[in-house]
Amino acid sequence: MTTTAAIGGGCQCGAVRYRAAGELGYPHLCHCRMCQKASGNYFMPLAAAKRSEFTLTRGEPAWFQSSDLVRRGFCAACGTPLFYDTPEADTINLVLGTLDDPQAVKPVAQSNTRRKMRWFHDLDSLPIEPDEETPDREDAIAASNHQHPDHDTAEWPSGASS
Repeated sequence: MTTTAAIGGGCQCGAVRYRAAGELGYPHLCHCRMCQKASGNYFMPLAAAKRSEFTLTRGEPAWFQSSDLVRRGFCAACGTPLFYDTPEADTINLVLGTLDDPQAVKPVAQSNTRRKMRWFHDLDSLPIEPDEETPDREDAIAASNHQHPDHDTAEWPSGASS
């Protein structure tokens, strides 16, 4: 169980946006090698939205058929992985990092842990880098940021027609 309110999300550049109403099911971290490769990370956080409650609100994802059973949706413009989809299923899995509020959905399980990094338990003991960003650098990054904001917009990029 996660949330019953509509939840939105999308890719980094804003070319593909989606909305899911109702509860997201089985939020989990998948450690399988295919999810590692698809996400470019050590695991992929996923949760299932009912297909009947899922809507693309902007653009269309590109698809890669990662196996005979599963395809993966991503933004063709910026490469953000968005969906894990078994086309005949009643649900579509959302990549949780693409939610506008990823804190809203806490994983309840892990899957395919044979491929889980053996050293994950050491992460909390790693040193934390000091904040090296200067106010000038932070301002320069903010002024040149091309990332879509974490909410729906009437048009994106600003001033362009959707």
